Amino acid sequence: MRKGILRLAAASAAAALSLTSLAACGDDSEGGSTGAAEGKIGVILPDTTSSDRYESFDRPYLAEAFKAAGVEYDIQNAEGSAQRFQTIAEQMLTNGVTVLIVDGIDSNSAAAVQRLAQNRGVPTIDYDRLTLGGVSDYYVSFDNVKVGEALGKGLQECLGGEAANIAYLNGAPTDNNATLFAQGYHGVLDKVSNYKKVAEQAVPDWKAENAATIFEQMWTEQKGEIDGVLAANDGIGNAVISILKKNKAAGDVAVTGQDATVQGLQNILDGNQCMTVYKPIKQEADAAAKLAVSLLKGEKGETNGSVNDPKGKRDVPSVLLEPVTVTKENIKKVVDDGFVKAEELCAGAYAQKCKDAGVQ
Repeated sequence: MRKGILRLAAASAAAALSLTSLAACGDDSEGGSTGAAEGKIGVILPDTTSSDRYESFDRPYLAEAFKAAGVEYDIQNAEGSAQRFQTIAEQMLTNGVTVLIVDGIDSNSAAAVQRLAQNRGVPTIDYDRLTLGGVSDYYVSFDNVKVGEALGKGLQECLGGEAANIAYLNGAPTDNNATLFAQGYHGVLDKVSNYKKVAEQAVPDWKAENAATIFEQMWTEQKGEIDGVLAANDGIGNAVISILKKNKAAGDVAVTGQDATVQGLQNILDGNQCMTVYKPIKQEADAAAKLAVSLLKGEKGETNGSVNDPKGKRDVPSVLLEPVTVTKENIKKVVDDGFVKAEELCAGAYAQKCKDAGVQ
């Protein structure tokens, strides 16, 4: 995928040729009415496979915020292709985008897009994950080290004070967020003397099928002597649980997650996953939209911190938000926030489990 990045010199021609085909392939670009701020905001989301959040939450929340601000916008998804990411960016810049928000697939392709925008005088905002070696003007995300700390503390709470063998399934090695998550949870769990790391591996592209294969190998190699699994998100956690079910060990091993997906929350209700980390995406989308509108108006954006880009050797002005740990005890919050619909979470066999958890 990374080898498919278009050369910048050829990108303009490729974008012109692909404009019609992109629309035909089902790209959803959306336009709002032009308000007081002149120009257009472009948003490129990364994929639809690593998490369902981008189309289910980020897109509609961003669109809602732009419409409320009365600005013109275009939101598209690169569908996991770095080449498509590049082509969409060139298309947007050609069509008059004056502020660009990017959630990169990988840092190399995202950095190339940011430099292209910079050369055209268009400011860029890193959304959700920082582009290492990039030139973004701002970064909007949750404090990802704190997300990792929440995962580590959550697993510690699930395991209690007993000695435990822990397996780590980290996020994609190409995702800087995964690095920050790992920094956070290792910072918590490595200090616990009676915890032993028995296995650790990154999950390529965050894909659940990769996670299932990796964990099954871990389980076999450790002869089932794993007490806790630090799974970096709910999709990975569910893959782990599928292998535990296969080995009749689901519920006996503490498993973490992240993103507060319906699947992850149902696993918590079942007692097969002990916690997840909820990141109120509306807060993130609203913060990014507010920052982009400020740039559209030629104003300086408001931030509350900065994040270091070690590859670019710079500190990026940032808006950093707080994650929320979710267990069975406070699962109701995710529903009360409107992030998950009760009728979806509590369907069928989960109706009574939801009632027991105070959701209905």
